Amino acid sequence: MNQTRPPIVAILGHVDHGKTTLLDYIRKTNLTEKEHGGITQKIGAYEITTSFKDYKTNKITFIDTPGHEAFSLLRARGANVADIALLLIDGKDSVMPQTVESISHIKTAKIPFIVVINKIDLAETDPEKVKIDLLKHEVLVEGKGGHVPVALVSAKTGKGIKELLETILLISADLNLTYNPENPVQAYIIETKKDRRGIVVSTVIKDGKIKTGDVLYAQNKKIKVRSIYNDRGQTISEAVPSTPFELLGFDELPEVGRTIQNQPTSDQKPMVGNKKIKNEFTLESILDTSKKEKRLSIVIKTDSQGSLEAIQESIKNNKDIEVILQAVGEINKSDIFLAKATKSIIIGFNVNPSPEAKDLAKQEKIIIKTYQIIYELLDEITEVASLIKEKEEKEKNLKGEAKILANFTIENEVVFGVKVVKGKINLNDPLVCHRENKLIGKTKLVSLRVRAKTVSEVKKGQEAGMMFYPALDIRIGDVVKSIL
Repeated sequence: MNQTRPPIVAILGHVDHGKTTLLDYIRKTNLTEKEHGGITQKIGAYEITTSFKDYKTNKITFIDTPGHEAFSLLRARGANVADIALLLIDGKDSVMPQTVESISHIKTAKIPFIVVINKIDLAETDPEKVKIDLLKHEVLVEGKGGHVPVALVSAKTGKGIKELLETILLISADLNLTYNPENPVQAYIIETKKDRRGIVVSTVIKDGKIKTGDVLYAQNKKIKVRSIYNDRGQTISEAVPSTPFELLGFDELPEVGRTIQNQPTSDQKPMVGNKKIKNEFTLESILDTSKKEKRLSIVIKTDSQGSLEAIQESIKNNKDIEVILQAVGEINKSDIFLAKATKSIIIGFNVNPSPEAKDLAKQEKIIIKTYQIIYELLDEITEVASLIKEKEEKEKNLKGEAKILANFTIENEVVFGVKVVKGKINLNDPLVCHRENKLIGKTKLVSLRVRAKTVSEVKKGQEAGMMFYPALDIRIGDVVKSIL
């Protein structure tokens, strides 16, 4: 039976705009009397109980992680932990570079968010300027032609924080967040560490529940739950969704952002014959037409605002290019995580990746292209975007596709065992053969049999024997396609 769960909230924004101060104030002023006996532990998330009584839940869980970089890291791993985001902006400084990055991360996550304008206790604070500056980044708040709520707060004095918490609960009520304790476990790792207890994994559940003694998996790492601690360091026998907790039982540190489930999952690459297919780290790999993206997604970083504006102006009308983020500054780890989450490539003009970002890009298989000449940058991304579009159009005309599973020789003729994976293929169809998304050649289907019986057509899910003319260097793992 479905039960209501509290919202999980992440706070993003520019460094020094007051995130830590806000989280600390909320934490200290919203512990219930019962909770005051213990100090909230630093476990990457914590739950508060508000004083509101007219909602399905009066609890809120805050993800206490270092801003948009951690937020995007979780998303890059497929962990959509947060239900709601807070975009925190200093009312004096207004929109800053990391604010712009945070906006990109929130929009990519496609979750509702609240603009929180901080430091309203100071005379220099100008909320109207903040709202107008946000328009430049396509954030339309209430009163400025949009529906994004705005909360005016002082993280120092606490002014407006009660109203902010109620706005979170209002949005949560609209989202109708529920879980079923009988469902399979869906939990996410938000922090890991080692201490005197051993390996400690901070976790938040979105569905199901976890009990002491359960056998669970993070990827292919098996764990028998030894102990569970809540965010006040107290031992609990079970954890339910939205309640942050620490879990003990891992023999080795799992990766942040990984999913904890009832069954193992594997990151092993598919095998062809005895060879592993490589995850190619080249510009060609983004032309894979098996992807759903119809446009070239890019993250742009430049050395100056002037360079950025010149690039923006040159590509703004190109419908085959989607700009996920455009900002001034070096390519950093946050950009890598954003590119990973959005399947984008990173374009740098007169900037280079930091050493940490460069290493991370190799690890995460993210393409980074840097340029010193602007027309070379524009020519290449325009060409790649056009190739993606061209391949997209060809895919629309795909009649059928089959994968080569085996080959054998009968009466000096090579016969290929295939399985149709898309659409249908007919006898006498002209075919193209691809190997790892590269064209091998063109041929024609001259013989088509199912269980030794000649047929005129095979459809998705069927296996068949095929013969082609002219002969090509076709291997196991190759794909043949019939194009309309």
